[in-house]
Amino acid sequence: MQSLPVTEILPEVIDALAARRTVVLRAPPGAGKTTGVPPEILDRPALGSGQILLVQPRRLAARSAALRLASLRNERIAQSVGYHVRFDRQVGNTTRLIAMTTGILLRRLTSDPLLEDVSCVILDEFHERSLEIDLALGMLHRIRTTLRPELQLVVMSATMDPQPVLELIDDAVAIESQGRAHDVQIHYAPHPSTEPIDHQIATVVRSAVDQTSGHLLVFLPGVGEIHRTSQRLSLAGLDNHFDLQKLFGEMSPEQQDSVLSESGRRKIILSTNVAETSVTIPGVTGVIDSGLARVLRFDDRVGLPELRLEPISQASAEQRAGRAGRTAPGHCWRLWTANTHRARPEQTACEILRTDFSGAALMLSAWGERDWTQFPWVTPPRDEAIESAQRLLGRLDAIDDSCGITEMGKQMVAMPLHPRLSRLLIEAQQHGVIDWATLAAALLSERSPFDKSDTPFQDTASHGVDCELMQRVAMLRDFAAGRFVPGIHPAAAKNILRVAENLSKQIELTVAPTPSAPITPSHQSDPVDLHQRFAKSLIVAFPDRVALRRLPGSDRGLMVGGRGVQLARSSRVKDSDLLLCLDADGKGREALVRMACTIQESWLPPSLRATRDELFFHPSLQAVVARRREYFDDLMLSESPVACEPSPQAAELLASHAMSKMDSLWGSDKSATRSLITRLRFAAEHPPAAGFPIIDDEALRGILMELCSTRTTMAQLQNAPWLDHLRGRFSYQQLCELDRHVPERLTVPSGNQYEIRYEPGKAPLLAVRIQEIFGWSETPRIASGRVALQLHLLGPNHRPQQITDDLASFWKTTYGVVRKELKRRYPKHHWPEDPTTAVATRNGLKPKVT
Repeated sequence: MQSLPVTEILPEVIDALAARRTVVLRAPPGAGKTTGVPPEILDRPALGSGQILLVQPRRLAARSAALRLASLRNERIAQSVGYHVRFDRQVGNTTRLIAMTTGILLRRLTSDPLLEDVSCVILDEFHERSLEIDLALGMLHRIRTTLRPELQLVVMSATMDPQPVLELIDDAVAIESQGRAHDVQIHYAPHPSTEPIDHQIATVVRSAVDQTSGHLLVFLPGVGEIHRTSQRLSLAGLDNHFDLQKLFGEMSPEQQDSVLSESGRRKIILSTNVAETSVTIPGVTGVIDSGLARVLRFDDRVGLPELRLEPISQASAEQRAGRAGRTAPGHCWRLWTANTHRARPEQTACEILRTDFSGAALMLSAWGERDWTQFPWVTPPRDEAIESAQRLLGRLDAIDDSCGITEMGKQMVAMPLHPRLSRLLIEAQQHGVIDWATLAAALLSERSPFDKSDTPFQDTASHGVDCELMQRVAMLRDFAAGRFVPGIHPAAAKNILRVAENLSKQIELTVAPTPSAPITPSHQSDPVDLHQRFAKSLIVAFPDRVALRRLPGSDRGLMVGGRGVQLARSSRVKDSDLLLCLDADGKGREALVRMACTIQESWLPPSLRATRDELFFHPSLQAVVARRREYFDDLMLSESPVACEPSPQAAELLASHAMSKMDSLWGSDKSATRSLITRLRFAAEHPPAAGFPIIDDEALRGILMELCSTRTTMAQLQNAPWLDHLRGRFSYQQLCELDRHVPERLTVPSGNQYEIRYEPGKAPLLAVRIQEIFGWSETPRIASGRVALQLHLLGPNHRPQQITDDLASFWKTTYGVVRKELKRRYPKHHWPEDPTTAVATRNGLKPKVT
């Protein structure tokens, strides 16, 4: 232990913990954080006699760390050191140091909110910033700042940015170890390659085996790439000289232990990122890094995941490289160039910003947190993620309207599954199909044992159901019974069966037992009844995945939430109008449904069904119409026409459409109505008296709403008594005052009356022939003399000859020129030299001498 580089800073760590300060420890890969810090705390009685929880991000890392720590202490597992991962607990009466996954810690916190038997919690590999580890840190911080200030907390990583943690926790102290176990030489690709990953790996492996004498650890983004690379290396003959081994999370503990154990031959270990942190594989001196990882991103709008292949961060690359320097100096070959490395993000993006928040939200509600935004987050979740989690957990009956946990939620949170799958098991227990549901939950949460291709599965009729998930479960049951099942990967299938068996044990401890059919081969079950009971359980767990085909027989549909979906080409779910989209990918304009299940409308839970009479404006009918619509959640299942009666909602719809077409709606008195409105608007700008009513757009909308309250069509609105409603807003005295102040018409010297035109923002206009205003010396004015009319002076042909608001000036300066021209064109008309004293004429002709 003394040879570990981290040893030099252990006294500083112990002193900080003794002073009740949170330790934020950063040390390079291979410095010995995981094997050095926990035992040091364990062997310090002054720090307490309670349990020490070493929290790891993965099951493999937790088991590996515990086994190594026990070995270093020359102990069997479950003496002073043990571990607890999903479905596997090795803890004895004397065990104080327990390595566990973050999920196990969180479930312990829901049942033991104060961690009363715990003296220290160590959060290892915090740089990964999983949603669970962020949640755990917030819970531990809340415990320390409220009821247990003596609880010791250590946050460790090789590559994390400590600043966010220091900003969250006031008493935190940052400690950094500079040393690493052994140097690792980094080799970059000389230039970018377009070859498949397995080809690139094979090329580098052939060179690497000659440059280092130890085992090679190859990081690949997924199990598919692992299998293809293994085949490629075998074709190259490398399996004759090396042990080609695979390492990924779905393997059994025994298989993983075999990979990590000593071997007489050199190994080439093909691994996902499970070996990235806290796992020491003895003898590894070479790492080959593809630089890629599969990252799950979540679309909160429609509740669908999207799995993307993305470049890893610089921090993850450093972690991977560190695997080569644990036991001796090593080498790391990267399949990307030095320039592209500098362009990669420094840190891995926080999982809380890209993944489904519902599991964490359920944990918070179980812990008593109702306002998830007020929780002490290192990085707070997005508002959209919170809203999405509230919707889903509400649909699952896991939380109430105030985000308090329900009795159903308490049962769900006790299971190591996504809330959907927990709800599935509870519902399936009630429907007597728990044996099918445990296999389904395992299949949906673990790596699929079936080939991913567009090749259709065997005909679903062979199992009597039109449900692709049931078909796969039936095939797994056949596999478990020893029957031959084509296209299945045995190792992955065995993992599914192992997980399902453990889930069965878990459900017995969590949910009150109900009568259930015994496990029998699928062909002996009543397929119709089984399908119905199983599908009902699935609908309760996936209520937001119910979809309705757009057209009968179409492969496209519309899902709850409004997202379009398209069935995969391999789908055999062809006939039913309603289907359940159990496995869907959110990328693309329409979600691709890889696994669907036929359902019937009568199977939908009544709690999410509703019948509503809805109104909308029909553009062709130009009317508000009513439809009676059947809904499941927000998905419309059917509709039928019903009579539309006047109502406030109908009035609002009709008025909303009519507001932009007011000019065409003023009934048979359209001209008079328009005239009154324009005069009233002018009066608003030049009020005749204090308190005179104003007619603006809001007032007109009020009149419109009055008329719409008893009507549903535009035709009815056009025939409405607009003028009466408008006049009804004024008293008789006010209308008389309006006529005096803002007259509709004006009598000119000829005795004729002409309309005054009022337009917003313009002077009131009077168009009149010149000969009809002889005798006027000044421009007439309205609004108590405050506003002069704009005169459009017309010739005998009724065309404007002059526009003026200063009639006196026109008579003096311009009239002579106009008179000369008009007299030439209309010699029989009366064109006096002095228009101010002449007699106006109606027809424009010279007056007869009597």
